[in-house]
Amino acid sequence: MSNADLHLSSHISKQFNAELDDIRQRVLTMGGLVEQQVSEAVRALTEADGELGQQVANRDYKVNAMEVGIDEECIRVLARRQPAATDLRLIMAVVKTITDLERIGDEAEKIGRMAASLAANPTPAGSLSPVETMGRRVSSMVHRVLDAFARLDAEDALEIAKEDRKVDSEYDAISRQCLTFMLEDPRTIRPVMDLQWAARALERIGDHASNIGEYVIYLIQGKDVRHTSLAQMEAELEARNG
Repeated sequence: MSNADLHLSSHISKQFNAELDDIRQRVLTMGGLVEQQVSEAVRALTEADGELGQQVANRDYKVNAMEVGIDEECIRVLARRQPAATDLRLIMAVVKTITDLERIGDEAEKIGRMAASLAANPTPAGSLSPVETMGRRVSSMVHRVLDAFARLDAEDALEIAKEDRKVDSEYDAISRQCLTFMLEDPRTIRPVMDLQWAARALERIGDHASNIGEYVIYLIQGKDVRHTSLAQMEAELEARNG
């Protein structure tokens, strides 16, 4: 069975169908806000826009409120409907996904605060370019994994895990660059440390996006792949679709 053939169960109760669809849509709405937070946090950082950075930080409560609301609805559905099979996997995947989305929001808040700080304490010339590149990749990962969740696309979800390796490499390179800046000129230590923390937050966002990709694969395959190698996940997807 291909990913395109996977559909959530249809129920005699139209209300149950509506509840499940509402939960999925609320996750995507939360994801859209989180995606915006990440994008604007990266822009605030790379453009030294302290006001935008502070706005991003101040909006994090909206993401938190969405997580609480969706979590409460999932608990109500579990108690009232006692879902099984694919429906139960959906609820479990949603609960895990919104936790990672909330944490992505937390990391975006950190980047916003670092952007506000860096607006007042500029970093050395050339230091922002690698972070901007990393930020674009991470923003794309968040967008793509939400799209994979919406379309139940396991192949795209797997690609996110591959992208996360690139993010890790970029973070390592930025860390080395930051150390060089601080050794060459101790006066840059404070802004460069802020930049380092912002890059660390981006790296964590990549990790959370990769986690969501694994939940999408779990929803489709019914298998927990959190501790499975990329090669093994690829082989299992090929076997499933072969």
